Amino acid sequence: MGKIRKVNVHELVAKEIQSYIEDKALQEGDKLPSMEEMVRMFGVGRSSLREAIRYLEAVDIVRVENGKGIYVRDVHSFRFTGKVKIENEKRFLLNVLDVRRALEGKAVVLAAGRATPKQIEDLTQCLDEYRALKEAGKDTSQIDLAFHRLVIKASGNAILESVLQSISGLYEKFFNEPLGDERLFDETYPFHITIYEAIADHDPKRAEQEFNRMMDSIEEIIKLY
Repeated sequence: MGKIRKVNVHELVAKEIQSYIEDKALQEGDKLPSMEEMVRMFGVGRSSLREAIRYLEAVDIVRVENGKGIYVRDVHSFRFTGKVKIENEKRFLLNVLDVRRALEGKAVVLAAGRATPKQIEDLTQCLDEYRALKEAGKDTSQIDLAFHRLVIKASGNAILESVLQSISGLYEKFFNEPLGDERLFDETYPFHITIYEAIADHDPKRAEQEFNRMMDSIEEIIKLY
């Protein structure tokens, strides 16, 4: 039996918006209903709707003009089936990767300087589970995500953690079957170990170097896909 992938609310809302565009036969430049109207139409909270709009904007389905509204961007390059063309998804992942480099990269450096013994122990246990799942040939995407969340928590910066949490739906695209391949980034596993070792040794410079090596590896995988 295949695993059942968790679907986030904003993903469902994004699909509903795409269906609305298709059902109404909207064309490029047509305006979507206001945020207030869509909250009522889809019966969701404003935060889920905003995240869905951010996602659709990132993959060029809509464009947001501040103070004016939300407009259809390109109806011809998408069939509105909920599946983004590979090239657009690659561009989306690369854009989010830029954000990861800046924000998570800072979290890694801070974690190397601030991680408590308990947080290092939590990272150790996380990596032990990661290794066990990998050796058993099982899905490691969620334990991979858990590792990064523990590093962010270990940064000791509540504002940075909050900012990363606010974009978690976009961020998680790296861990929920990116480009339709749940094992796409499996080869980055060794970098988790070297990042952990640098954090455990309280070596911010080495932690940053290993994190950047991981990001470089992910970028190369995406571009060559």
